[in-house]
Amino acid sequence: MERANDFDEHEGAPVESPETPDAKAAEAVVLEPLADYPRIDLRGAGEPWEKRRAAGKTLRETVPHASHAALMIPEDRPDPVSLIEGAHEGRQPHLIPLRVARMASSPFAFLRGAAHVMAWDLAHSPRSGIMVAMNGDAHISNFGLFGTPQRDVVLDLNDFDEVTIGPWEWDLKRLVASIEVAARGDDVPASERRAAVTAAVGGYQHAMLDLAPQGPLDVWQQAARAESLDFSGIRIDAESQAVVHKAVEKARKRNNRTLLDRVGERRVDGGWRFREDPPILTPVDEATREAVISGLEHYADTLPRERRFMLSRYHVVDVAHRVVGVGSVGTRAYVALLCGNSDRDVLFLQVKEAVRPAHAPYLPGMPEPYASHEGERVIYGQRLLQAVGDPLLGWTTIADRPFYVRQMKNMKGEIPVSCMTGQPLLYFSWAYGALLARAHARTGDAAAIAGYCGKDRHADLREALADWAQAYGERNQADYETFHAAIASGRLEAASDPHL
Repeated sequence: MERANDFDEHEGAPVESPETPDAKAAEAVVLEPLADYPRIDLRGAGEPWEKRRAAGKTLRETVPHASHAALMIPEDRPDPVSLIEGAHEGRQPHLIPLRVARMASSPFAFLRGAAHVMAWDLAHSPRSGIMVAMNGDAHISNFGLFGTPQRDVVLDLNDFDEVTIGPWEWDLKRLVASIEVAARGDDVPASERRAAVTAAVGGYQHAMLDLAPQGPLDVWQQAARAESLDFSGIRIDAESQAVVHKAVEKARKRNNRTLLDRVGERRVDGGWRFREDPPILTPVDEATREAVISGLEHYADTLPRERRFMLSRYHVVDVAHRVVGVGSVGTRAYVALLCGNSDRDVLFLQVKEAVRPAHAPYLPGMPEPYASHEGERVIYGQRLLQAVGDPLLGWTTIADRPFYVRQMKNMKGEIPVSCMTGQPLLYFSWAYGALLARAHARTGDAAAIAGYCGKDRHADLREALADWAQAYGERNQADYETFHAAIASGRLEAASDPHL
């Protein structure tokens, strides 16, 4: 990763009001996160960004950067296995051993599946006092590639099951912890892990400072095209560019037609059906099939009218159950195969159960009506946080359970964690920090967050979160060993093959 020249365009901007506000007054200046239909008042001017940035800086007096360095583990911290068992409630029992096996495969896989454990830990940490619509699960494998309606490939957050209203720093802490844990798994030396963590925080700081004075329209229109990634503060190195190019080429080959060839097979009558691949892809009974199709018909009501028109040209030809991810294993997740003008004009829709987010016990959550339907919460959060979204996002209810709907495998791809060593580890850590800042700036007060974070050339926040990430890596390792002990004792059952 090559740092661009430090810029000073904000150096002369006022960062404090004539009378420096106290913390309580500062909180009143900070904008509320954009989470509901705001009451539109086009006559009154809001607080200028400079004043809101000064308010964010004032909040450091109450919660200084150094307060984020220590990992505080209260004596009443629950057994991590019990928190994970609690997350299994309501899931399909026959798939829980597969979820356990996947989590047990590595400390990073455990971190991914143990969102409820980290949510408890974050809830007992200092809070800056600035809220955003947060992703809730912003680890490094939840950033990826996907196609836009214009057939570009962009890099952004791509999983929103845990989205809710919460402190911006909880997302950043989840990101830096995941960098630390994943890099440990690849035997990256401690000094390089720390450099990657500080790069992620630096990317967040730098991007937020850049976004703070920009107009809301400018912030909302920013997207990171994968073929020309451009993040303020860095230049992509040749090795990272090669990783991106390979991932983009692979993503472009993932479309509805190639997916049909991979997961579909011809029926005797010449039509298509899903090819069974248990336990990952399994058929459903007729009652479930009809329930999913009815759910999709109701889902269409959540789409804009012009997109309902487009969807009406398709019809469902098959439905299957498909196991996905690590944390989501055990939830009900269906995939529907639809055909349009011909049996080669296909559309795949994922119909995924939405469950209560891991952070729900500790935060107020989304406002109504999003709080009353978990599928609507996920989709609304995704629309808020993603720069360019899937045009077919929507939600529905099946058998009294909330679901959300999205396209499946349409030019979707990933930057493999295994490629994140050396310069690519530094580059993608910075990039993901910057992308997270962009997402938060769409819904929160970028000026206030920038004021709290300070300039990326100032090391206080970077060093504090690097200390925290190292401590959480050790905590995660201890929890992982406790998890394995629960499997060995028979408390938890694990499938024989986690790669199924």
